[in-house]
Amino acid sequence: MEALRSRGRISPRTCFVLEAGDRIAGYLLALPYPRHRYPDLTRPEERAYDSRNLHLHDLVIADDLRGRGLGSRLLRRLTETAARSSFERISLVAVGGTGGFWTGHGFLPEPAAELNGEYGDGAVYMSRPVRYDRSGGPEERS
Repeated sequence: MEALRSRGRISPRTCFVLEAGDRIAGYLLALPYPRHRYPDLTRPEERAYDSRNLHLHDLVIADDLRGRGLGSRLLRRLTETAARSSFERISLVAVGGTGGFWTGHGFLPEPAAELNGEYGDGAVYMSRPVRYDRSGGPEERS
C-alpha cells in the first residue's frame, strides 16, 4: 500500500480520484518515468524523474461501475493534463488481459521494454504519444 501512496505523493497533479455520489468510484495514478522503465511494484518511489514520459501506473474502477466509460473518462483527464504539462508520451504496463482496452485508446506494445515477472504472465509494456488537435487539446482517437 505504501508503494501506491508514494506515487500520489511524487506526482499529485497526475493522480486522480473519481467520485460517484458519496463514494470513490475509481482512481488513476501516473507519474513521470523514463521511457521503457516502470515502477517496482514492491518499492515506494523516493523521487520524481525529470521525464517527458508519463507512466500510467494504475487505473482502477469499482467492480460494480465497470463498463460505463469511467476508465475512459479518467484516461481522458490524464491525457488533457499530460498535454498541458508538455509530456510527449504516456506509457503503462497492461496486465490481466487488458491489452485490448489500451489498444482501443491508442496504446501500442513496445517490445524494446523488457518486463520482469512481477507484473505477471502476459504483461505488456505499451505507450502512445500525447497528441494535439488544432484547438490545442488532446486529439481524440476513434
